[in-house]
Amino acid sequence: MADLTASGFTRRGLLGVFAATAVVAAPTCSNAFGLLRGAGDIRRIRMYSGRTGEKLDTIYWIEGEYIPEALNEITYFMRDWRSDKTKDIDPRTVDIAAAAHRLLDVSESYMLLSGYRTAQTNAMLRSSSRGVARNSLHMKAQAADLRLRSRSVSQMYRAASACEAGGVGKYSRSNFVHMDCGPIRTWGA
Repeated sequence: MADLTASGFTRRGLLGVFAATAVVAAPTCSNAFGLLRGAGDIRRIRMYSGRTGEKLDTIYWIEGEYIPEALNEITYFMRDWRSDKTKDIDPRTVDIAAAAHRLLDVSESYMLLSGYRTAQTNAMLRSSSRGVARNSLHMKAQAADLRLRSRSVSQMYRAASACEAGGVGKYSRSNFVHMDCGPIRTWGA
């Protein structure tokens, strides 16, 4: 066997490289993360808010690591705009939205209708709509209501459902899809 130390390699170093490769190549826990693996080691989310006029286009994951500054930017963007309050957005929700966006093969940004909601905002919306859950995952910063101009609600719903990574609600009359990182389930017409 060749002398590895002469070339700058050690047996321990090579084993470390192989171990790291095995971890990176290991199967992912959900389809959403698996779908994102095809994007290389970069995850990106693009959204705009019709309510605030703000736009977000950020890479939030590089080479197996979430970028804290990008997640902070996403959290602020997805705040309860009515009260201007924030809660750390669960990055799994962002992963699901990014995976569905990738499946839809569009360059258009999502329109964010609702991200994090305070209990007060949720109660106010619930009083005027049957479609707002009492214990909505929006209040835990684990959900997003999204729309795309270039894709139908049905197309978005199918893409998000294909991720098999959380809850997906189809709101055809209101023209949006709900995506969350809670238990896998679907609803809507």
